[in-house]
Amino acid sequence: MKSELQIKAAVRGAGTYLQHCYYTRPFKVADISGSRAGSLHLTMMTASPGILDGDAYDIRIALQEDAGLHLYTQSYQRIFNMQQGARQRFHVEMGRGSSLCYLPHPAVPHEHSVFDSASRIELGPDCRLLWGEIITCGRKLSGEVFRCKHFQNILEVHREGRLLFKDVTVLQPGMVPPGNMGQWEGYTHQASLLWHDDKQDMTAMGEVLHECLSEETNITAGVSRTASGALLLRVLGQGGEQLYELFRKIALLAGEERKL
Repeated sequence: MKSELQIKAAVRGAGTYLQHCYYTRPFKVADISGSRAGSLHLTMMTASPGILDGDAYDIRIALQEDAGLHLYTQSYQRIFNMQQGARQRFHVEMGRGSSLCYLPHPAVPHEHSVFDSASRIELGPDCRLLWGEIITCGRKLSGEVFRCKHFQNILEVHREGRLLFKDVTVLQPGMVPPGNMGQWEGYTHQASLLWHDDKQDMTAMGEVLHECLSEETNITAGVSRTASGALLLRVLGQGGEQLYELFRKIALLAGEERKL
């Protein structure tokens, strides 16, 4: 099933409002901003239990100048058994001075699932971006560990036609066992977080991230500096909840939970 979701956010007065929203089934969008001033808080929801064979998701987010959006997900993204496969395309356009925080729940690729995801972000000047991804081994508590056929996710960040960052994650347990050296090496969950902020001293923020990581147990993690000056955090762990809560801690450090 082909499904679309479109969100446009703009500034009015001192806050961000939902200028345009369009979706087809199974998508829904809930505005949970409440009394929080400033930025817009939205939750992407779906009436489906997960991503099914043949699904094609097209998600488009546009932020006007100085708009701020915190985009939540409803729950873990389950990717079910498949014959043909499913895909997701995520396109984001960020105007000057805009801010986006997207730290979704973990993706759970089930046995025999085939999933192809690609995200492209067009970054304007003076923007702030927190973009995360968590991948699990599958239904770990049911003994289903690394039984998907193919999981691929590509993230690209562009500015004025120039590629600033590209990250490719591919999981094919039948061809490359995740337990191999240089792969997941005994861990069952992987988290990636890109933090771009034109107004922050990202060298100092890198030290803050290291301090935050030092408080965690049973993980292996590293922080890298990209060519554009952003920070890339990669974490291997044993549980989705721990990595998701780590994302929330980092959002607090970045000021996103207070601002958005």
